[in-house]
Amino acid sequence: MAEEIRKETEEEQRGCEQTGPEAETSCEEQTQETEQTEKTEEPDVQEQTEDAQQQDEQQENESSEEENGQAEDDVVDGEFVKAEEGSKKSSFFRKKKDKKDEKIEELVDRVQRQMAEFDNFRKRSEKEKSQMFDMGARSVIEKILPVIDNFERGLAQADVNSEDPFVQGMEKIYKQMLTELESIGVSPIEAEGKEFDPNLHNAVMHCEDDTVGDNIVVQELQKGYTYHDTVVRHSMVKVAN
Repeated sequence: MAEEIRKETEEEQRGCEQTGPEAETSCEEQTQETEQTEKTEEPDVQEQTEDAQQQDEQQENESSEEENGQAEDDVVDGEFVKAEEGSKKSSFFRKKKDKKDEKIEELVDRVQRQMAEFDNFRKRSEKEKSQMFDMGARSVIEKILPVIDNFERGLAQADVNSEDPFVQGMEKIYKQMLTELESIGVSPIEAEGKEFDPNLHNAVMHCEDDTVGDNIVVQELQKGYTYHDTVVRHSMVKVAN
């Protein structure tokens, strides 16, 4: 703006020098006026530039203050602290919390592993105990079954309707033994009149009989028993056809 005014004044001075003495006075007046306008306008331009710089500085200061305010306004454990103090405290507490969390996770993992190992040990020991008990029970039952067979043979020879106290006593003992065996899970295998099953029956004889179908047990030679759905002794049977 000042440069343009100076150019105009220079051009006016040149025109005044060409016109003559009368025009010089008017030119001098014009130059004085232009100088005054320059003096008045130059500070205006300077003020505008200074105002623009001040506005830019204010904007920069406001933005920096907002950033600083956001950085300074930090919350650590429910308290407002400065940015440096907050970063120090947060980093300190974070490290301490991480160590504590790692220790907790380690202890929890160790306890879970020990509990799983103990649970596996308990299940394994219970299974071994049940297997050992079943093996002992099977061995005892196998030794008792021949006694049951002898009771059945003796009672078969005696008169069922006999009033002999000895016969009645033997029959009661036989029934009591069967009741006790049933209470521990021993039950006789049904054979006669049933279809032959190799898992339950042991066929020792065959016969031709048109009155019954194929693979039907017509006679039970020795009674078989199961212990908890496991065969202790197969039934010895006679199978038709």
